Amino acid sequence: MNDKIILETAKGFRDFSPEEKILRDKVIFKIKNIFENYGFSPLETPTVEKLEILEAKFGAGEDSDAVSEIYRFKDQGDRDLGLRYEFTFALARYIGMNPQTRLPFKRYQIGPVFRDGPIKAGRYREFYQCDVDIVGVNSQEADAEIISLIDYVFKDLNLEVNIEINDRRLLEEILDFLKIQKEKQTSVIITIDKLKKTGKEGVKNELLSKGLDENTCNSLLNILLSSKQNQEALEDLSKTIGETDGIVSLRNLFSFLEYYNVNYTFLPSLARGLGYYTGPIFEVFLKDEKIMSSSIAGGGRWDKMIGKYLQDENRNYPAVGVAFGLEPIMEIIKKREGMAKKTTADLFIIPIGDKNIKEAIRITQEIRKQKVNTSIDLLKRNIGKNIDYADKLGITYVGFLGENEILENKIKIKNIKTGEESLIDVKDVFSFLK
Repeated sequence: MNDKIILETAKGFRDFSPEEKILRDKVIFKIKNIFENYGFSPLETPTVEKLEILEAKFGAGEDSDAVSEIYRFKDQGDRDLGLRYEFTFALARYIGMNPQTRLPFKRYQIGPVFRDGPIKAGRYREFYQCDVDIVGVNSQEADAEIISLIDYVFKDLNLEVNIEINDRRLLEEILDFLKIQKEKQTSVIITIDKLKKTGKEGVKNELLSKGLDENTCNSLLNILLSSKQNQEALEDLSKTIGETDGIVSLRNLFSFLEYYNVNYTFLPSLARGLGYYTGPIFEVFLKDEKIMSSSIAGGGRWDKMIGKYLQDENRNYPAVGVAFGLEPIMEIIKKREGMAKKTTADLFIIPIGDKNIKEAIRITQEIRKQKVNTSIDLLKRNIGKNIDYADKLGITYVGFLGENEILENKIKIKNIKTGEESLIDVKDVFSFLK
């Protein structure tokens, strides 16, 4: 029997080295600050949920890939559970369990979610989402606020993106206009959502396999793939199918986005695969698709889920939100910026001589109290090895503490990139480095 353990992570799961985690935390910090700048408050929900919450028919939809990719298991009480695959249903459950929550409720949540699906560049089985949602506002003002936040986040991350917008009702209105049966519409919309991935012919073949005739397929694809843009495309569509709720909603939304100064693309074929959307939907792609072709954020309006969880559809909890995919965003930023910093330390202290180590520790603690991230040599290496160690970790500054420096309560700080040295008071380290 071979008892040798193969040291590797489970398929689709990863370790993050210090240099990658430092960069991830920097990006998350930027996103979190923008969420809070827009007045969103943090909410934390469990990683594990009851399976019936995850599999609810009015959630992602029975035909959704997300539902088929749930990690399912039983606890020791034989209860059916699953790992969360996104955050929206958890927010719906939270509001349903806390009906006293003041509305509008603006929350954000950042953390890992899990899907047992295929793996490719930028897609893993454990990945982070950064979500914001507004619950309790049934108007395009809230939709525009979310889209404005999307625009702000990507500008702050210095990423050029396309924000694609549609309305889920408009898709249903187009399907009604083409007399596609109601019971087929959710499945048809999920197929339409694959248009960018599989192309016109791929979608047409899948629609034919679902029982649509060729003329209906051609008419549907002609409507969805209009060559006109934004307001012009919307008005052209209005002439074809009439002045519908979806068209009125989008017209109002576009007028608000002008005040937010947000650039967008109206895309009638945009569907989003999750079944709970009830109004405007949006998806974000990097402009340079050679770097990343998959979606890096997406969301929309989901007005009915909370009432359905409560089994009371008369309870009105309109909601709209967006999820940012941290993994594809990180892939882009890593390619652009690299991961030079391998430690959070800004200063590395080198005691000179064994008898000075205890005093060096005392001074290190004084510097740490100044909120300077500081590391100290613990291996009693020589100066050359310590400088090489600091350089390889991406630490720019090293501090020398010999007998003279300790007696004067000073520290000699060297910039190892430039070679410049300065002798300063210990109490001034923060100001010096700043």
